[in-house]
Amino acid sequence: MINSMMIMAAAAEQEQANPLIPNIWEIVVTSVGFLVLMFIVIKFVVPAMEKSYVERRDAIEGGLERAQAAQAEAAQLKNNYEQLLQEARTEASQIREQARTEAAQIVAEARQNASAEASRISEQASVQIAAERQQAVSALHTEVGTLATSLASKIVGEALDDDARSQRVVDRFLADLEQEQASTTSAGATE
Repeated sequence: MINSMMIMAAAAEQEQANPLIPNIWEIVVTSVGFLVLMFIVIKFVVPAMEKSYVERRDAIEGGLERAQAAQAEAAQLKNNYEQLLQEARTEASQIREQARTEAAQIVAEARQNASAEASRISEQASVQIAAERQQAVSALHTEVGTLATSLASKIVGEALDDDARSQRVVDRFLADLEQEQASTTSAGATE
């Protein structure tokens, strides 16, 4: 019975209630629930999200700053490397130029030494040839003198044992021979 009365009272109430206007207790309960939920979100959820947002922003900005610092350091290292490379190239160029200069100097000294040695050898050979020629001429004079004396004594028919006289005959013969040879050489040169 109580049950049936309640059902009837609820049905009567529904007939009198306007469906566009909500029940006051529903508005109060919903508002309190909303305010509790809003308080929890503002007090606990929003600060946690804000903290997470700040940490992320700092991590990203820190990463960017570190990347920029690393990039600046890399650029500095690159500049240092390029400067060292340029200095090494300059030094290598100077060393090559110095080596070329030293090589040219060594070659010039070697040529000068070779020329001096060649001149010394040539001069020594000329002196030796002149000495041998003089020795050959002396030997030839003596031989020619002996032959000339012997030939002259056969032609004249008397012995030319006198050394002074035989020496004069030999000298005159050689002088005539040299004169004849000089005239033949000068005649060959004019032709």
